[in-house]
Amino acid sequence: MTHDGVQRVTLYGILFCFATVSVQATRSKAKLYSISDEITNNLKSEHKPAGLAGFEPGDLAQDFRVKTLDGEFVYPLQKNANSSVIIHAFTNKSAFLECLWTSSASLSDLVQYLPETAEVLFLSLDDSAPLDALWMREQVYRAATFRGKEILSRLHFSPIPVYALGNWIPRVLYSWGCGGLNCGIAQVLFTSPEWKMPVVSKRLNARYDWLNGYWEPKSYSLVDAGNGCEPKTAAAGAVAWVSEGGCSFYTKIKTMADSKAVGVLVYALPGNPIQDMNCDAEECATPLSIPASMLHMEPAVVQALLMRKPVNVSFQVTPSPNFFIAINQQGELAEMGWFLYPTFRFLSWQAQWFDFFEDLVGRLKRPAVVVPVLDDALMQGKAGAQAVVQLPSALQEYDTLELDAALSCPGRRDETCAHWDHTVQLLVCCERFSPYCDLELGRWITAFHRGTGRWLTDVSPLLPLLSSDRCALTMKTVPWAMPWIASLNLRFSHSNRSGNSSEMLRPFKLTSLYNGGTFDKDYNRRFQEIKFIIPVSAKKVELYAVITGHGSDENECGEFCVTSHYFLVNNMYNNSLTFESAGSALGCALRVGEGAVPNEHGTWLYGRGGWCDGLQVDPWRVDITPQLDMGGSNTILYFGLYDGQDPNPVKDPGLSREVLWRFVQGKARQGKARQGKVLAWASTSPHWRMQPWASAWRPRRPRERREGQNHLISSLEPATPYHLATEGSSGDTVTTLQDKVQNIISW
Repeated sequence: MTHDGVQRVTLYGILFCFATVSVQATRSKAKLYSISDEITNNLKSEHKPAGLAGFEPGDLAQDFRVKTLDGEFVYPLQKNANSSVIIHAFTNKSAFLECLWTSSASLSDLVQYLPETAEVLFLSLDDSAPLDALWMREQVYRAATFRGKEILSRLHFSPIPVYALGNWIPRVLYSWGCGGLNCGIAQVLFTSPEWKMPVVSKRLNARYDWLNGYWEPKSYSLVDAGNGCEPKTAAAGAVAWVSEGGCSFYTKIKTMADSKAVGVLVYALPGNPIQDMNCDAEECATPLSIPASMLHMEPAVVQALLMRKPVNVSFQVTPSPNFFIAINQQGELAEMGWFLYPTFRFLSWQAQWFDFFEDLVGRLKRPAVVVPVLDDALMQGKAGAQAVVQLPSALQEYDTLELDAALSCPGRRDETCAHWDHTVQLLVCCERFSPYCDLELGRWITAFHRGTGRWLTDVSPLLPLLSSDRCALTMKTVPWAMPWIASLNLRFSHSNRSGNSSEMLRPFKLTSLYNGGTFDKDYNRRFQEIKFIIPVSAKKVELYAVITGHGSDENECGEFCVTSHYFLVNNMYNNSLTFESAGSALGCALRVGEGAVPNEHGTWLYGRGGWCDGLQVDPWRVDITPQLDMGGSNTILYFGLYDGQDPNPVKDPGLSREVLWRFVQGKARQGKARQGKVLAWASTSPHWRMQPWASAWRPRRPRERREGQNHLISSLEPATPYHLATEGSSGDTVTTLQDKVQNIISW
């Protein structure tokens, strides 16, 4: 959930009209220019903490050569020059990396999802580098049997150990901090009174979003529990030592939990690799609150337990070099973030984001009039980041407004980034006493502990908000959030259009529709049918909505449940929006290509109700011109449904806590939706559900929904309401909500 202290659905909906505007093509062309390198660079953070000069994220990578099994890897790339480069340093001392390289699913993810625009250089940190390179190549060859030579030509294996490379790569691997799940050497320390030296073994914890327990920094007693498939009363109060096999990992851990064990160590049988312990299907619905790890069998431990000698166990993480670094298409060094569990899919997601950013750089070179607003401005506290800007003199000539926004961190590494995900709003005020003052122009969600996000969002329908030549803009999040470094440009341009180039449609009027609120049994009772008349000069009418769901009731609404949002026009035409990916296991990971920041230090993978961590919130637009009586009176009605009916949560409806910052108009309350514009109809579809909360930052684990279950949202976050005195006011509802639902479904 976004850590704003509220449970809500934010609903932001407006109606806007287009009219024909005459434009002189020659003047317009003179006003446009391609964005310069200086303006592009004003969105790059220059906050450089003490570190290795020239070897920080964002610095240009120096040239290098590395011997490989098939020749030599040379950077800059001679072929595929427009590709990113990912460098992975393997060590057999890491159980995480062992599983990464022995899991068939992980290797399959590498060959299946690695973009064609990515090259990977595989290294080894160990003395066994020549053997490691041969082994890694063989592992990939087996997984790529049916992929041919294309994928293999972009994977390069070096037999030279990292400490003998003779270039800058070891310096970066050893100097960049790495404290994630895939970093450091997680270990188990065994001691016994008769041993002169402890036994240290590498370990891999069970999947992060399955088990709710954590190893505490203390010594535990170890008890032999066989294969863990049967209850063991002696395990009470101790860590159970069990072998793999005989039953599933879930059965072992649940049986030991029922036996009152405080944790479980599962050891691999001789010759078997360490595995990623995870639940399967319906197993994931049962919460387990004890920690568990897998490791290799230790003969000294087995012998001591057989002889009934006391064995104690504790847990530690030994720092290590970074295992992954990268170079993007711009030639800049880059961090790779967290790999939440052992799969090469995380490597592919980062490479996909590099492709997104390369495309974004190209889009920012398109002709536009650029108004710089924020340049590496500190965004923190109630004030946020503020600026007053002068707008272009002939603003009416442009029909396109885009927000070029970036959020980076106080330092250049991820370790300096804010930890939690929060909603970020851009508010605009061009006339102090206007009803358009301090309305939302854009919305984003911050990433978990990563600061590489940059997005381009089209908000052209909101051009009427810029009603003066000087406007004040504020970019802010909750006041208690850790600081972000914000950058923002407004981009004004002409849309691509055919026909008479001297005319274009430009939005000229906004009409406020509905605000969001608590997604409870009274949610839809708050909304009444609105009557409105279209201005005579209007040529086109669109619905513009910004909707996000937050909070967690017993149905995981509104963050992780599927909700549908409906706008009924003139009692005949329904327009719907459904958040079908909410609660899905990879709903937001699959949006990396759209700009979602990958490999965040938190549960960024799961689909959400209209938003993702590290991504802009896209406005939803619908052309409703054919549904309207352009010369008469029209009506519109909004409502939101969960599971095909009014929401009716039995717990945590979001009325207990207040938010301590103002959202557009007044204080938001827990479970309240932010103001917004919405018009929608939708059907539901199978989705994933989540387990009970494992910790303050872990949502319930997705699992496949049973057939017939349909889930929608619980609280909506709207954006700024638009008020126009000349527009129609709320009117009486023509039919009951239930009648309208049936009417919509029949269409």
